[in-house]
Amino acid sequence: MFPREKIRNVAIVAHVDHGKTTLVDHMLRQGGAFRSNEQVAERVMDSNDLEREKGITIMAKNTAIGWKDNFINIVDTPGHADFGGEVERGLRMVDGVLLLVDAAEGPLPQTRFVLGKALGLGLKTVLVINKIDRKDARAREVLDFVYSLYIDLGADEKDLEMPVLYAIAREGKAGYDLDNVGDTLFPLFDAIVSHISPPPTPLPGAATQLLLANLDYDDYVGRLGIGRMSAGRLAPGMTVAIARDAGKIEQGKIVKLYGFSGLKRVEIAEAGPGEIVCVAGIEELSIGDTITDVENPQPLPRIKVDEPTMMMVFKVNNGPYAGREGKYVTSRNLRDRLMRESYKNVSIRVEETDSPDAFRVVGRGELQLAVIIETMRREGFELTASNPEPIIKEIDGVRHEPMELLFCDVPELSVGVVTERLGPRKGRMVDMAPLGGGRTRVQYRIPARGLVGFRSEFLTITKGEGIMSSQFDGWEPHMGYIPRRANGAIIADRLGDAIPYALFSIQERGKLFVSPGQALYEGMVIGENAHPSDLDVNASRAKKLTNIRAAGRDDNVILTPPVDMNLEKALEWIAEDELVEVTPKSIRLRKRVLPFQDRYRADRGKKREKEMDD
Repeated sequence: MFPREKIRNVAIVAHVDHGKTTLVDHMLRQGGAFRSNEQVAERVMDSNDLEREKGITIMAKNTAIGWKDNFINIVDTPGHADFGGEVERGLRMVDGVLLLVDAAEGPLPQTRFVLGKALGLGLKTVLVINKIDRKDARAREVLDFVYSLYIDLGADEKDLEMPVLYAIAREGKAGYDLDNVGDTLFPLFDAIVSHISPPPTPLPGAATQLLLANLDYDDYVGRLGIGRMSAGRLAPGMTVAIARDAGKIEQGKIVKLYGFSGLKRVEIAEAGPGEIVCVAGIEELSIGDTITDVENPQPLPRIKVDEPTMMMVFKVNNGPYAGREGKYVTSRNLRDRLMRESYKNVSIRVEETDSPDAFRVVGRGELQLAVIIETMRREGFELTASNPEPIIKEIDGVRHEPMELLFCDVPELSVGVVTERLGPRKGRMVDMAPLGGGRTRVQYRIPARGLVGFRSEFLTITKGEGIMSSQFDGWEPHMGYIPRRANGAIIADRLGDAIPYALFSIQERGKLFVSPGQALYEGMVIGENAHPSDLDVNASRAKKLTNIRAAGRDDNVILTPPVDMNLEKALEWIAEDELVEVTPKSIRLRKRVLPFQDRYRADRGKKREKEMDD
């Protein structure tokens, strides 16, 4: 059992891409977590394949280092707003935070979100202004912005007395002097030990309390529950009570007890107040459960996170090629997997629908839901997903929709076109400030549904030089119709393979999403039409062969490379009457109703209803 006074529990929080995971890399190296000759990958905490591919942290993770007889538990948290639930859970395990801010970009939406949550929990902060080596760095100006942010969030004088360090995380340097930061992170370690308080002293005779804030799995010992000891002690072999949701109390036995050392879990003989530990041997653990005394169970308040704002419908794949590429294809498989996801991720909800093979998944944003789909796809699942839609709720009898605070860092020449494109999406400019170097930061307030499908358009109109990020900003009365995709779809009208001869004539009508030889079926979307209406085509048409020699030579079939529609692009692009079909090997776009005649009748029916309403 480690002395409580020597423990420091700290979370590293920041906006996406401000350098959290890179800083943890060097903290582990300089804290002695690795051997001198040990080969360690960059961003070692991003152990998930998806995290490495996307270059972002998705799951909050624990690690620990020793420093001058002190034991520092570190929680690395995601920086993307869609994974804010991971941050909120991580903050429940710590007594302070390292707040990272980019020396050029300054505080951004997620910075405000995580700092507001930290101050609300009474956590102390150590401010680190990172990337001071950037050419466009403006560290002193950013520091003033951070102080203003603290004041806006209602911080008191003690909160404003936090240590301020300047860092170059990728080189493992930090110090108090902007012009001379030194060569190590030792000043940062000292600031953590001196400014972050040890865990609070439990009341005499308090019952054992361990609030589970995270879950993991081990092939040998099964489900693992991770949390911080608030009081009492735990040891392997102990019989404990598990306080579940709705006041339910069950008994269980701790088979293994682990602590953290560097990147490894190490078995420990017992754990006391303040320690972040991992327990094994208890089945069906959930986020927010409390492990406590059998004779005197005292559950802690369950973890609550901000409510989700975006939803999709996940449905069993019912297309012509269903079951050919996936391992798990039934509604039972899909339901069990989604329920498992909701147990370990408190920021999503899974709801039943009128159809037994469809489930409504409610989350924080498009990226969070896309990550769930991609993870399931790699596990062997087949499913279809609808377009993302915002949650609409009634407040005092009036329909309200979620709003987003949107930050756009763009070249000065792009400000006008960005504002023009956001106008029809009900975006309202609330602030504009120059950043220097020919760039401007523009801030908008916009309905969440107005941002669906805007990211790819934003990159196009800013020529790839724009940076956008958003954060949930409350609810407002429904703002009316927002136009979606301006162009229609090019749709295959029959089963077969895509033929180059047919694609050559079709590509003049718009952009193609498929390559020659790709298997098609009726109702499958194969491209984007240049006009607003949908276009059904025969993409399997081959050239007629005769025994008569042609007078001239044949035209060369030269195809434009198809647009690569990955999962995120596909979910953004589809309209209300379309779905994304996801299998372990393929991502296809399709109409909800596949046969052309059925779609035609449905459109006629909608037009008739509209005429009668008018």
